[in-house]
Amino acid sequence: MNSTETMGFAASILIGVSLGLIGGGGSILTLPVLVYLLHISPVISTAYSLFIVGTTSLVGSASFMKKKLVNYRAALVFAIPSFTTVFLTRKYLVPAIPDPLFNITGLEISKNVGIMVFFALIMLAASYSMIKSKKDEKEEDTDELKFNYPMIALEGGLVGILTGIVGAGGGFLIIPALVLFARLPMKMAVGTSLLIIAAKSLIGFLGDLSNIQVDWAFLLPFTALSVIGIFLGTYLSKFIPGEKLKKSFGWFVLVMGIYIVTKEVFFK
Repeated sequence: MNSTETMGFAASILIGVSLGLIGGGGSILTLPVLVYLLHISPVISTAYSLFIVGTTSLVGSASFMKKKLVNYRAALVFAIPSFTTVFLTRKYLVPAIPDPLFNITGLEISKNVGIMVFFALIMLAASYSMIKSKKDEKEEDTDELKFNYPMIALEGGLVGILTGIVGAGGGFLIIPALVLFARLPMKMAVGTSLLIIAAKSLIGFLGDLSNIQVDWAFLLPFTALSVIGIFLGTYLSKFIPGEKLKKSFGWFVLVMGIYIVTKEVFFK
């Protein structure tokens, strides 16, 4: 194992730490690690990302379940359209994307480059969501919640498509949706988000099994390290203010997004 691969496996722990600390961000780290440090193709990496983030989030959601910080009704309303779209996207849409995507006056954009640039744009959107200041969320009584079912379901379907294309769990979209449309307190939104991310990511991965050859000898140890990371992240969350950490991570994501766009567009 060379130094780059060692860095890649070490970074897998950070994926779990991110999920444990802020309830999202795992997939934002996973795809660049797999592509740039471990030199796995973007299409395969998006599939592996679904399994890694899905499994890690499932483990992380268990601690929130024990604390009764998961709203199963909100998760179900969000998850049904999300499950459907992520599975269909991975099963049919991603394999149908042409390669190259287009060729204009000698400029050829490959499928792999297109996926990475699209992912980078998602990263930039995520960074804005994490950096901007938010008003303090009121801890509302969950027994008196009023759900905006159509908006929750619509966002669930859109996040499922996003997850299917770039392998991103979409926590940066799920958490605001649960807070705004299901009116969940922040901590419960994080726990519910982890459960949704876990379920839809793993279902999306199932849609890939007939299209790719999975290297389980690599994927399982990498995922195990990420699971260790989420336990570490959950522990650290007791000592680190969540909002401060989220902003710092947002700036990191912003830099990474700019780096990926620059590298893929100008230095290919």
